[in-house]
Amino acid sequence: MKIINNIIAILQKELQGYFSSPLAFSIAGIFWLISGLFFIFILLSDQGVIQNVAIQEQGGNTVNIDVVYEFMQIFFGVIGSLSMFILPILSMGLYAEERKKGTIELLATSPVFNWVVAIGKLLAVLLFFITMIMPILLYEAIAFSGATPAVNPQVVILAHVGLILMAASILSLGMFISSLTDSTIFSAILTFILVIFISILDAMGNLFGGQIGEIIAHFSLLKNYENFVRGIFESSNLLVFCTYIILGLFLTSQSIEIIRFTRK
Repeated sequence: MKIINNIIAILQKELQGYFSSPLAFSIAGIFWLISGLFFIFILLSDQGVIQNVAIQEQGGNTVNIDVVYEFMQIFFGVIGSLSMFILPILSMGLYAEERKKGTIELLATSPVFNWVVAIGKLLAVLLFFITMIMPILLYEAIAFSGATPAVNPQVVILAHVGLILMAASILSLGMFISSLTDSTIFSAILTFILVIFISILDAMGNLFGGQIGEIIAHFSLLKNYENFVRGIFESSNLLVFCTYIILGLFLTSQSIEIIRFTRK
């Protein structure tokens, strides 16, 4: 119970920092603007999904096209790519700011377990990201309300779950990198490079081929995320995301433990 209370206390403290940060709200504003523009463009522009379906129908194409499904594939592909730029910026100050301010030694030598602090920080930044994607739910509710055929809720739910799991994975790994440096910019750059690397593991796996290539490709962030967006749930995809999340938490706690050890 004490551990849970500590996690909640850290979460609340970190959340207050995000909701009072001009940088965090600037990031959120940029995310909302870009995602809103792409939502409108993909759905309603001359090159959008609805227009493409109308052109095919005028051309005599009688193949049934699920407009909502097609839209979800494109839009969440864009949101996933956008998140890969945004999330490293959100994670860059999780521990780097503590190092810069000189308060990381207090965290390292506090009676609270390092992994408890890491979980609290991760949950806070993840909750802030979830608030960032809330307007997307409003966009979708309005656009899909009159969809024919009716929207398959499984596809919509899994797409959002996949986005949150991918975000948690990136933020957890970014938190570890943030614990290694007092430069927030350097932390963001390194996290972005790492994210790009683990996102293209499927392409690297194809180069290796064989069973080793399949194993490498299986850990691709984008490949696992795309399965969720397609409405496909496999326990192996969930396991990969959980692996990245736990790995980031473990490495972060060990990084802070080194500071505790060196201060003894």
